Amino acid sequence: MGSVLRKSPLGSAIGAVLLLVVLAGLVLLYSPGGDSGSRTGGDGAGVGPFVKAETASSPFAPLTRNLSAGLTDHQLAGQRIVAGFEGKTVPAVIRRRIKAGLIGGVILFADNLGSRRQVQRLTTALQRIPRPAGLRRFPLLIMVDQEGGLVKRLSGAPNASAAQMGARGTAYSRRQGTLTGRNLKNAGFNVDLAPVLDVARPGGVIAATDRGFGSTVKKVNATAIPFARALERTGVAATAKHFPGLGAAGENTDFAVQRIRLSKAALRKVDMAPYKPYIAGGGKLIMVGTAIYPALGPKPAAFEPKVVRGELRLRLGFKGVTITDAMGTVAVSDFGGTKRSAIAAAHAGMDILLYGDWQSAGRGEQAIASRLRTGKLPRAQFTRATNRTLQLRASLGK
Repeated sequence: MGSVLRKSPLGSAIGAVLLLVVLAGLVLLYSPGGDSGSRTGGDGAGVGPFVKAETASSPFAPLTRNLSAGLTDHQLAGQRIVAGFEGKTVPAVIRRRIKAGLIGGVILFADNLGSRRQVQRLTTALQRIPRPAGLRRFPLLIMVDQEGGLVKRLSGAPNASAAQMGARGTAYSRRQGTLTGRNLKNAGFNVDLAPVLDVARPGGVIAATDRGFGSTVKKVNATAIPFARALERTGVAATAKHFPGLGAAGENTDFAVQRIRLSKAALRKVDMAPYKPYIAGGGKLIMVGTAIYPALGPKPAAFEPKVVRGELRLRLGFKGVTITDAMGTVAVSDFGGTKRSAIAAAHAGMDILLYGDWQSAGRGEQAIASRLRTGKLPRAQFTRATNRTLQLRASLGK
């Protein structure tokens, strides 16, 4: 076409006009809110209800179709729910909810886990539960807290706490990430809720419990990030936590409300800094904590749009999956009940809501599905969140 248009002034003019139209279309396509989805309530990650091609740092392969097409409102909500349960076999209620598409993943704790063979039977049984047609090709997320040290649910790697890995350096941390990934994958897990990227400020609970890789950004970057990358090379997704950083917290948010009164500049310079290389390296998940950061907003971080959509999505450019810290803790209960906290998390831009029990998980699913149905949660934003979780699951099924 170009050679023909170059022979005629009129053709050249037409070509120029066509070129401008194409360029304008591309600008609209790849700018936030620039497709058929709503322009309001965007979360800064993805466009409209379809999953677009992401940047080179994204952990997701480019997709151009809606992975959640055909799902009901309750199924759209359910794929954003991860629930725990009691016992070493799959309870009937969990089986029913997975079959109905009302749960997208499970988290297993120490009381769920016995011998290696029992764990393998349990995770295999979970993955074999039949799911609705539109969800069959997406494996369930099966998560565990396997940080090392005090927080370790399964026997085997890692063979050291985060503080010990940090002290021994990059090569050791990387090797522990590889061994941890192999350990979890062999047992049937596809997500590790680790590593902790909190910069362990002196006097804080993270430092006191050896859960941090170091007391400086440089040390965390040099050891926690290699652990995460090595873990993910085994096919197990890492989860960086607890954004925007719990290093200054004096107590665990599971047990007490924490207000971290650092300036925005300090939080960005120190506490959020390790997330930059994690995101640049293609980290798949980030857990947002439930401490309150007055410099960033009045709500717990996972319920604060300025944290999730502002700092994490827009400023740092994270395009992966966000997951809340546990939704049944003191810090969450102080904010409000199960319904209010679920709606607040979804509104803030969280993709996955993490519950330690199936009863609360069910109430959370009902709450956000109801808000979706009535239009009080924007459908385009909601669908983007579900699509991100499904795309993550597709990548873990390879």
